Amino acid sequence: MSPPSVVAAVCRAGLAAGGVAVSSAVTARGRRAGVLFSSAYGNPVSALVKTLYTTSMTEERLPGGYTTGAVLIGDVIHKPATPWTSTVHALLRHLDDAGFDGAPRARGFDDQGREMLTYLPGDTVGNRTPWPAWVHRDSTLIQVGRWLRQVHDATVSFVPPADERWFIGGTLRPGLIVGHQDAAPYNAVVDGDRLVGFCDWDTAAPSSREFDLALSALWWVPLCPPSAVEPLGFHDFDGRSRRLHLLLDAYGYDADRQGFGAVVVQRARRQAAAIRQMADSGDPAGTRLLFVAEYFESAASDIEALPNEFWAH
Repeated sequence: MSPPSVVAAVCRAGLAAGGVAVSSAVTARGRRAGVLFSSAYGNPVSALVKTLYTTSMTEERLPGGYTTGAVLIGDVIHKPATPWTSTVHALLRHLDDAGFDGAPRARGFDDQGREMLTYLPGDTVGNRTPWPAWVHRDSTLIQVGRWLRQVHDATVSFVPPADERWFIGGTLRPGLIVGHQDAAPYNAVVDGDRLVGFCDWDTAAPSSREFDLALSALWWVPLCPPSAVEPLGFHDFDGRSRRLHLLLDAYGYDADRQGFGAVVVQRARRQAAAIRQMADSGDPAGTRLLFVAEYFESAASDIEALPNEFWAH
């Protein structure tokens, strides 16, 4: 299993994953038919046009780590729905209505019951090792912080459907936001120097702002152990404190930053515990990912050992 596939699976085990990003090379092929499909909604023969379109277009199965059964038809991704897909679609529609364009748009379900999502065109990590240079640039890190703040602010006003259901359970309560929960490099889509957004919203869920931000800090700063991120192309470990504050400044984080470190530790240990729980239950994926649980446990210990100056702004 390649490192990018591993880290993508990590957060599915803990709090997030699913979905798929489509590279610009793939999406360009479907662009010519996208107008027909999009215009089918909103006219009296939309169901007929949609049926003719989806049956006449070739389904191209997409790679995507642990995502199963995702295919591209024209400009639209079709993939198996989950019990929480309707809630996630409601969230994506809310973001769209708020004018946020850094997420896929929900397009309902096809005649096989699969969910449909628009693609985010651009470059993705894919299965490359090491990761592309844009992952480690300060400019990308800053955009990640701003993107997270926009999502969190936009979801403050989100009203979930009556049958609200999330991957991790729970409900949206006052004081919480709905976070992506896996805004990591392996889910990012970029166009040149611009962050287009993040795919893989299947495990979006309510949490504190810090809890969602912590996962991104683990992978973008990064605060994972060297053994996990050196093969991915990151070597500037002396610059991690500076990069942490770049991320938090871009977010506009004004709470205690040493306290934020405690949240990152909690998030890392939560991810590790979820993987171990999967393994203990006999899940083969959990067993294969036990060494990733060790990564997160090591990260938590390393973060706890960081000096106070690391968090000082």
